[in-house]
Amino acid sequence: MAKRSIGMVLAYKFLGSGRKVKDSIKPAINPIESPLLDRITPNSVISTTLNDLSNWARLSSVWPLLYGTSCCFIEFASLIGSRFDFDRYGLVPRSSPRQADLIITAGTVTMKMAPSLVRLYEQMPEPKYVIAMGACTITGGMFSTDSYSTVRGVDKLIPVDVYLPGCPPKPEAIIDAIIKLREKIAREIYEDRIEPQQGKRFFTRNHRFHVVPSIHTENEEQKVFHEFTDPPIESTFEIFSETSEFISEKPLEKERVGE
Repeated sequence: MAKRSIGMVLAYKFLGSGRKVKDSIKPAINPIESPLLDRITPNSVISTTLNDLSNWARLSSVWPLLYGTSCCFIEFASLIGSRFDFDRYGLVPRSSPRQADLIITAGTVTMKMAPSLVRLYEQMPEPKYVIAMGACTITGGMFSTDSYSTVRGVDKLIPVDVYLPGCPPKPEAIIDAIIKLREKIAREIYEDRIEPQQGKRFFTRNHRFHVVPSIHTENEEQKVFHEFTDPPIESTFEIFSETSEFISEKPLEKERVGE
């Protein structure tokens, strides 16, 4: 192999007949691995596209946002240590959403925390990515059956690129999810980087709840109430008023008898 070259260079000293060939050097380039290179292109020139160069730069410098609401964040924090060393993938944790392009939702997302999560996602610059980490983030986990304040899936609030199941996922699984995200970034096309339209979203742009009018009117509720209460229940106020009138009439009769 020739030094400082792209392809393999083969030097044929002898042909099949045994005749020696002087300085017969032929470059052998695989056209499948390098489709943009041909046999005329010099070996010192690298041909690529602007889209591939942009994707390579972005996948090598993914900056995640430090966001954790539950025990899954402990596993994510262990990646910063020297044992796993996620800096080798170009990940630099940031505390500001305006400086991050990746958010890893590590932990349970509650109804009270949902507007803050949507606000953080909207403050991140484009293009941005989301990794849903843990069973509680993806489906609600063990809180999905009897909890009134847990969001059953973070994808109802923000679009998710990679789902990472587990309770909690291991640091090796987080690295695998980051590798899959890097592969997705490498295949992106510039025209496809359109802001995803969220179809089903619980919160508006201003992060306020909409007051929806009740579908049941007051008359319908009274009908349903009387159907299940047979005989009708008398109020204590009416009973007290009747007894008070009966007691107030007795002293008047005694005074008349005395007269």
